[in-house]
Amino acid sequence: MKKIIFAIATTFISANMLAQTKDTILFDGEKHFKNMQQLTFGGDNAECYFGFDNKHVVFQQTNAKNGVECDQIFYGTVPSRMGKPFKTKMVSTGDGRTTCSYLMPDGKHFLYASTHLGSKACPAVASREVWKKYVWSIYPDYEIFEATTKGKITKQLTNSPGYDAEAVVSPKGDKILFCSMRNGDLDLYTMHIDGSNVKQITNSLGYDGGAWFSPDGSKIVWRASRPKTQSEIAEYKMLLDTGLVMPTNMEIFVANADGSDAKQITNLGQANWAPNFTPDGKKIIFASNHEHKRGFPFNLYLINIDGTGLEKISRDGGFDAFPAFSPDGKKFIFSSNRNNKGTRDTNVFMCDWVE
Repeated sequence: MKKIIFAIATTFISANMLAQTKDTILFDGEKHFKNMQQLTFGGDNAECYFGFDNKHVVFQQTNAKNGVECDQIFYGTVPSRMGKPFKTKMVSTGDGRTTCSYLMPDGKHFLYASTHLGSKACPAVASREVWKKYVWSIYPDYEIFEATTKGKITKQLTNSPGYDAEAVVSPKGDKILFCSMRNGDLDLYTMHIDGSNVKQITNSLGYDGGAWFSPDGSKIVWRASRPKTQSEIAEYKMLLDTGLVMPTNMEIFVANADGSDAKQITNLGQANWAPNFTPDGKKIIFASNHEHKRGFPFNLYLINIDGTGLEKISRDGGFDAFPAFSPDGKKFIFSSNRNNKGTRDTNVFMCDWVE
């Protein structure tokens, strides 16, 4: 699940700390952002991604005040100009927990992962009090589905034991890239757009996930944990056997679209995740807390595809993550704690991208 680190921010940042953060939708020094708009207001809103037409998005939301007890998928039309409302509708079943939605090339269907076949109830969240550390549940009931933008499931694309989620579609519209635990570890796989011809493309021990294609479809970027010492490996395997993962130590990797020539491009420590390509394919944008040993804030950074030229580009004192561009490269969208008036709300923001 790409949303794994969001809970760190909401767990560790108290309402008082957030209240001390200046309420604004644009901070000094955010030179790459222009004409910022706040699209959602209230609840936890994340993983908002553009469709191929640059006009529509899908995202996940939890908002108990509105009866959405755990993440469900929403479909929305991007406002055509500043000040116009962001109109959305829920397009998942409303059962179970959902994540990682992505619009299909035809604009009439989308992908998402859901636990609803296992149970209609929201699955339990792993307790920090029990584990004494931040861990995330790898729900084995997650499978990947295709549905219409009216909410009707038309196809189940995965059906394997264990976790299947984090699906994105190649800009070419021919392949799906996703994370699966079908081999006993969390690795990346590709499949044809219809779910056929599944191929494993990573095989190192550790959590490989949250992957994206480059704008031309020739490369991929993802975040990965790489336990190395005996104690790290033992802890990783123990948690995995219990259906858990500890996502607090990850770095960014790039490779060819088939997984070949994989290279680690960050070595910053802590949690570096939610990577994506810039529109020209020459840089990676990602979220990180590496500047803060206490685990927050999370901000957005740019880095060249060869690992040089690190640049901090967002300045919120809480949480900035899930960066994504419109296919035409004109719009930028992300999730943030900014302007939440001291609450723990995370909302979706959109702006023009400035090089």
